[in-house]
This record gives sequence, C-alpha cells and structure tokens, in this order.
Amino acid sequence: MQAFQRAQQLHAQGRLPEAEQAYSEIATPGEHREAVLLALAELYLQSRRLDQAIETLSALTEEAPDELSYYVRLVNLLEQGGQPDAAIEQYRRFLARHPDSPDAHFNLALVCKNAMRYGEAESEYMESIRLGISGVEEVYSNLGVLYSAMREPDKAQEIYEKAVAIDARYVPALFNLAGLHEERGDKGRALELYRQILSFQPQHWESLSRIAYATRVTAENDGIVDELVRGIDSASNDPEGREGLYFALGKVYDDLGRYDEAFDAFRSGNELAKSHNVRWDRAATERGISGVMSLFDESWLNHATTSFDASPIFVCGMFRSGSTLIEQILAGHPSIKTAGEFDYLPWLIKRWFSPYPDRVRDISTDELSMVAGEYVSKLQELFPGATHVTDKRPDNFLHLGLIAAMFPSSRIVYTKRNRLDNCLSVYFTRLRGLGYATDLGDIAHYHEQHERLMAHWQAILGDRLFVADYDELVSDPESILRALLGFLGLPWDDRCLQFQDAAALVKTASVWQVRESLYARSSGRWKNYERHVADISDFH
Repeated sequence: MQAFQRAQQLHAQGRLPEAEQAYSEIATPGEHREAVLLALAELYLQSRRLDQAIETLSALTEEAPDELSYYVRLVNLLEQGGQPDAAIEQYRRFLARHPDSPDAHFNLALVCKNAMRYGEAESEYMESIRLGISGVEEVYSNLGVLYSAMREPDKAQEIYEKAVAIDARYVPALFNLAGLHEERGDKGRALELYRQILSFQPQHWESLSRIAYATRVTAENDGIVDELVRGIDSASNDPEGREGLYFALGKVYDDLGRYDEAFDAFRSGNELAKSHNVRWDRAATERGISGVMSLFDESWLNHATTSFDASPIFVCGMFRSGSTLIEQILAGHPSIKTAGEFDYLPWLIKRWFSPYPDRVRDISTDELSMVAGEYVSKLQELFPGATHVTDKRPDNFLHLGLIAAMFPSSRIVYTKRNRLDNCLSVYFTRLRGLGYATDLGDIAHYHEQHERLMAHWQAILGDRLFVADYDELVSDPESILRALLGFLGLPWDDRCLQFQDAAALVKTASVWQVRESLYARSSGRWKNYERHVADISDFH
C-alpha cells in the first residue's frame, strides 16, 4: 500500500513519468490492482495518451467486470477514437453478465445511435424502459431524438408527448417537441411550447432565441427586443446563452431595419463564439484545398470510378447559399424524398477513409463500392422504396471527387449566391463548430477557397454538376426549376412552386424562411451593411 501511496504522491506533484513507472511496477494481480489501474488510466488521460488509456481501462473492465462506470469511461474513449463497433461490444460484454441492467441498455442505445445503427438503438431504448429505468422521461426524450433522426416525425412527437405526460416540466422533451413542430412548420404550437418553457424556466435563453427567429418582428410587436436585451444583461455568467441571444437580437434588429445595431449584435455574438472555436488557419485551409485538388483529378477519377448504379442527389455549396431552399422546392415533387443535412457520408468518410484524403489515393473500386453500398443501404432504411433522395449537407462540396467516383450516376446540385450576401449570412448565423464563421475576413477567405475548389470540380465533372444560382432562382423561379428538374431527369410538377406547403422536415437555420413564398429581399442584402463589408468587398 505504501508503494501505491508513493505513486499517488508523484502523480499529484505532476511527476508523471515517475508516477507511471511506480504504478506500472505495482499493477500486478493482487488486492490493490483495481485502484492502481484506475489511477494509471487517469494518468494516461491527463497526458492525452488515448491508446494507453484505452488499454488500461480494458484491463480494468477485466479486473472488475461488474462495474459499469469503467465500461462507460472506456466506451467514451473508444467513441472519441473512432471505434464505434468496439464501443458497442464493450457494453454487450457487460450486458452478457447483467442482462437486466436498464442503465447499460440505455447507454448502449446512445452509442448505437451515434454509430447510426438506428434499429439497434431503438431496441435498446425500449429494453431500458421495459426494465424500469429511473427517469424514464429522459429515455423517452432521447428516443424521440432517435425517431427524428430516422425521419419518423409522428413517432417522435408521440414519444416526446409521453415524456411530457410523465413530467410536464421536463424541459429537454418540451424543447425537442417545440423544435419538431418548427421542423414540421407548425409555428403556433412551437411558440406556445417555447413560452411554456420560459414560464417556469425564465432563463432558458435558447427558447427565447427561438421565439425571436420564428417571429417576423415589426414596430407593432417589437417587445421581443426588450426581452432579448434583458436576457443579455441577465446572462452575464452564461456565455453560451448570451452568445445565442446576441444572434437573435441581431436578427430582430435586421427585421426592424436597424442595421448598424444589428451588425453590432451579430459581432458581439461572434466574438463570444470565438472563445470556444478553434482559431481558423487560412494557410492550412489553402493547403487542404490544394491537396484535394491535386489528388482528385481526372486521372484519379478514371481509375477509381465504380460501376455502382445508385443515383442519389447531392445538394451542396457554401453554408447559407440557398441549399435548404433548393431542397425544399424539390420536396414538392412527388418523386423526391429529402434527407436534409444527412450526416452519414461524412461519418463513413471518417470511419473508412482516415486519414482523408490520403487514404483514398490508391483505393480500389471494390472498397469504394462497399462504402457506397453502406450509404445507399442507410438511405433505403430511412426512405424505403424511394428512387430519388436528396442529401443537402452543404460541405459535401469538399468531397465531390469521392462522390463522383462512388456514385457515377449521382446528380450534384451546386448552390451559389452573391458573395457578399453569402458571407454576411454566414456571419449572421450561429454556426457552431465552424471556426471561419466568426470573422468576416475568414469567411471571405473560405468563400474564395470554396470557389477555387468548385471551379476544379466543374472542370472535371462537367455536365454532372448543375449550378443553381440563388439570385436567379428568386427572380425567375420557374425557368430555373424547369432546368433543374430536366437535369435530374424528372418531369415538371407545379407543386414545386408551392414548396412552402411541402411536408418535408426542415432541420436547418432556414427553417422559417423556406416556409414562406419566394422573396427577393435577401438578394442584395449586403447593401444594408455596406460600410461593414468594405474590408471584404474586394477580397482576393
């Protein structure tokens, strides 16, 4: 025991190499092995040695196979390390010993959902409920999120309502239910639920922000301005909540034509966002784009193209370039199903093609066909029987060479927009995790690199790529839509022009804009902010 205490002292003093040596010397079978392994795992985590931490936690689950908390920590690391199958197997190991553990079934459901194994996730959630898990309203709320991801909104609504029936003040379920009503276009019910949340949790700033986005603010209903300003003052110790409120306030000021105040609010929100975003590296971005262009050339495409005959429709471009609008218009066509911002392709790329893109330099068509098959199987799972499905994740533009090789019959719709309008719209939108999105100069630089890459794709993909210009679309929708449907090999259908009534779920920041008839007020919007965009007007 003295040796263990000495190792702990070294650890506490930050003398990690000596502590590691001391732990390793006593991590032998015996009375204190469990405590030693746990301490050694902590040391590896502290020094960011993921592989050794995983190895040590694996040994810990062998030493104490009935302690669920050790499996939880191991699974979290395996997920971080991109090993979803191994993570799932660890919980199955525990459940082989404890099949009636509701918490283990719930945890396994979460991992299965993250791995996009939706059917298994559903089964595990249901089993945890059957076994009488405590706090069942949380399970129902998570199950509702799963059904939403599975594009089953009726089931999602039913299950959220079950959670609320158990606890009428369970905010996660209420908030998810309100968000689902937004996605379905039921503004009245969504606003009612957000107000309900605020009635007993006045500092639920995300609900207040959602109300601001869902409301077209005029001089007659501008009381929301005072609510947002008071919220910003009250959220002094909540930077994330304050950030969201600033973005909402900017939107409201923009509605009211108070453009300088709007820009100041957006700038404040972006400054807060910078604190938790990785600093953007323009030089690294240029190198990355150059690397993609160098690898994915005509020679590579000729070598790598598969004979896979599926024909998904990819809608991509800069964020805020009109991709949601295009997809919503296509949702009005009876032959098209819409997957929205479908995360499955980036997930597959991370799983099978890391490090990307070097991993695919000499890849075989058989391997590409296998991954393409996984993608199509997931689409068929979510949209059984559909022959035309759109995937409108905007940043798929980074992978168009890979997409063209995997799906030679696919159709690619590239959405573009006036550069200044597009850059401002990105800056005015709270895009979590996009480091470039918080600085107008970085956005302009990223837009420039985006256009450089798109010129490359246009050169090698030719008529497999359709350019949908946002400004042309809003000024002359029918001619653009006729050309687009012709490109997709589909007949004209008048319902595309009534897209605002389409039943498709909308899961992006454009949720309310695309529920309106086509309007041109966003074209040339940059002129309202001309003095604020002077630095990027001639950006090269």
